[in-house]
Amino acid sequence: MAFKELADKLGLKEEQFREILKTFISTSLSDIDKLRTAYENKDARSAIEAAHSLKGASGNLGFMDISVIARNAEESARSNNFDGLNDTVALLKEKLDLIRKNL
Repeated sequence: MAFKELADKLGLKEEQFREILKTFISTSLSDIDKLRTAYENKDARSAIEAAHSLKGASGNLGFMDISVIARNAEESARSNNFDGLNDTVALLKEKLDLIRKNL
């Protein structure tokens, strides 16, 4: 992963960026759990909040692929569309695991 390039874009040293990523990963995994629970309970409001949080945090750090997936999940929740949730949650978790693995 290009952590140095992402850090440079934010005006941070790579070590600082890596520290921020630890918090990002922890928070994002919590958001993914909230998203999964919200979808299981057909709780659109909670799903929207979790997806929105994940969308913003990932976008701010330069992980646009995660941000786009989370945006799509947020839009689906706004439409009360819970189809494909398991795939979405699995993909988000996979992407975060890859960041964590490379951290």
